[in-house]
This record gives sequence, C-alpha cells and structure tokens, in this order.
Amino acid sequence: MGCSFTKGLQAINRKSHDDKLHDPLDDPPVPAPPDPRLPLTAKQRFNISKSWKGIARAMEHTGITMFVKLFQENEDLIALFEKFQYLRTQESQLESLELAQHASIVMATLDEGIRSLDKVDYFIDYLHSVGKLHTKISGFKKENFWRIEEPFLAAVKETLGDRYTENMENIYKITIRFILETLTRGFELGEEDTKKNDVLSNSI
Repeated sequence: MGCSFTKGLQAINRKSHDDKLHDPLDDPPVPAPPDPRLPLTAKQRFNISKSWKGIARAMEHTGITMFVKLFQENEDLIALFEKFQYLRTQESQLESLELAQHASIVMATLDEGIRSLDKVDYFIDYLHSVGKLHTKISGFKKENFWRIEEPFLAAVKETLGDRYTENMENIYKITIRFILETLTRGFELGEEDTKKNDVLSNSI
C-alpha cells in the first residue's frame, strides 16, 4: 500500500474536517427524526459517541493493537502493505513506526465515520470516497474490509476494559458493520467507475 494511497486517505480526512462554530447562546436545535438508514437508535448513537471518547484518547494504541490482531489472523494481508510487509513478528509490528502511522490514519477514518453517525448523507459520501480509494490498491478485494471487524472489536475491548459491556459490544458490532458495508459499497462504486472509464477509453 504505497504513498499515493496514504496521501489520498489523508487528503480525504483533511477535507472532512468540520470547522463550523455554533453560538453557545442559541437554543439547542430540535432533534431530527431518526434516519431510517442508520441501524442505531438515538440512545445507541448517544452511547457510542460517549464511549468513543475513551478510544479517541488512545487512538494510536488502539489502531496498532487492531492491526497486530489483523495480521495474526490474516497473515496474507500484510503483503498488501509495501512499507511494512517485512514485519512478520508481533514484536516488530508493535515497534514499527510505519505501521503506527498507517494505523493512526485508519483510526482517523473510523473516528470520522463514528463522529458523523448523526449526518448520514455525509457519513455515506465520506466512506464511499474512502472505499473508492481502495480500488487503487493492487490486489485489494472488497472482502478484505470485513477482515477488520473482529480485530477492531478486540482492540476496542482491550482499550475500554470494564467499560466494554455487553450492551456496548452490541452497539460497536452494529456500528462497525454499518461502516464496513458502506466502505464495501464505495469500493463497488469505484469498480463501476473504472469499468465505465475503460469502456469510454476503448470506444475513442
């Protein structure tokens, strides 16, 4: 996974930064009705937003833990990462600056997704753009997105400790699956765009 992909993901994350300011004296806005596309209730959305603050304080550590667990369970995936495909032991992965950098970028993507659960249109557009970006990675398959589910949940559990209750586990499962479904759809849209461009190129 080369520099162009990393730069692309960083650019998407920078573009996603929301700098809107709200007058603290304004009345709070009337809550919008639940979006039917969001698989979480209002209470579940509130709970994960609150819980995620604990992850945000340990973002890099959680990301490294997630990737180490990912490679333990899916050794073939490390070959997709040019910068650290030579890291074959858990110790070397834990100490790798390159892996830590990539883990932080991926966690920033997940962070943006979870923070955007109340803005479903933006959530979908953002993760579709990230999914499309993965079509530029040689050898990457859309099924690979789903391999991060269990490592993500395990890393979150390790970071949160006793705060990772059965109820929170269920909420995190629903959330990560919603994120992965959206990323996968973005990848599919990227493939469709590539095919259309190929057809146009061949017709000229």
